[in-house]
Amino acid sequence: MTPLLRTPALRLAGAMLIAAGTATVVTAPAPAFAQDSTADARIRKIEAEVRALQRKVFPGGDGRFFEPQIGPNSDPAAPSTTSSPTAPSSTAVTDILVRLDTLEMQLRGLTARSEEQANALSQMELRLAALETAANMPITTTPPSGSSLPAFQPAPTSTPTTAVTTVPIVRPPVQTAPAPTPAPAASLATPSASRLAAVQAITKPQTADAGDDEYSYGFRLWSAGFFPEARQQLTKFVEQYPNHPRISFGRNLLGRAFLDDNLPDEAARWFLRNYQANKAGDRAPDSLLYLGKAMIAKNDTRKACIALAEFGETYPLVATGRLADEYRNSLAKVKCS
Repeated sequence: MTPLLRTPALRLAGAMLIAAGTATVVTAPAPAFAQDSTADARIRKIEAEVRALQRKVFPGGDGRFFEPQIGPNSDPAAPSTTSSPTAPSSTAVTDILVRLDTLEMQLRGLTARSEEQANALSQMELRLAALETAANMPITTTPPSGSSLPAFQPAPTSTPTTAVTTVPIVRPPVQTAPAPTPAPAASLATPSASRLAAVQAITKPQTADAGDDEYSYGFRLWSAGFFPEARQQLTKFVEQYPNHPRISFGRNLLGRAFLDDNLPDEAARWFLRNYQANKAGDRAPDSLLYLGKAMIAKNDTRKACIALAEFGETYPLVATGRLADEYRNSLAKVKCS
């Protein structure tokens, strides 16, 4: 057999067989490579379909459920290199909504408070109207002998013989009330030498505010118990400085100087005048309270109760604060229905 194989024809046939076998071995993996490429393309297609399904099931483009597919270099076949961002815990829109909710709650609270205050003011106006109606009712009975006239009437020069009609008790117009007159100067006509010396010992302030000096001097005289001299000085202050910041103090103190000297009629005039001139004045609450005290001194319980009731309703903070003790003491002296 060996010699036959050595012929040229046989050697050529063997070489061809060997070459065919080699080609078979070399070209055998080609179908496997084609299958891998087809499978990879199918996998990419399935992934793209799944992502499209996710966009339908979980709409929204914030990246919480799937990676965005539209970008400057978007390629379905390219592997994704972006990471899903974490959902923010709070955004600017959320903060604005929270602040708007807070503002709405505060606005509702303010609206409720304003409605309550409006209702309280309406009820107070109704009560004041009832007080004015009661105050304007005339008194047709003749006062008994020796009794004083109703409040806020001028001091009588002779005993009245006919029925008199009272003016409004608490809220008459300011212009209808007669102007208060200074106290009789009888006690100042012939003062004793010791009294003159005591009055002269009280020095008058000398500052850049002349009006305040006049008031302060009248206050010092009143504090020392020189009520006629204090009335004379305070009357001067009220007449010369009607627009002074202390005018409410001056009118009220002038009424106190009358009341402390057992002159409730003139005291009531000044208290009423000061209250009506400016109900928001510094001493308007004091004047209204002492108007009730002047009526108590006159034994006029009805008008005293009206003045005290209006004081408690008009100045509740003062009635429970600075003048609480005097208010309680005044109420204890009368029996109001």
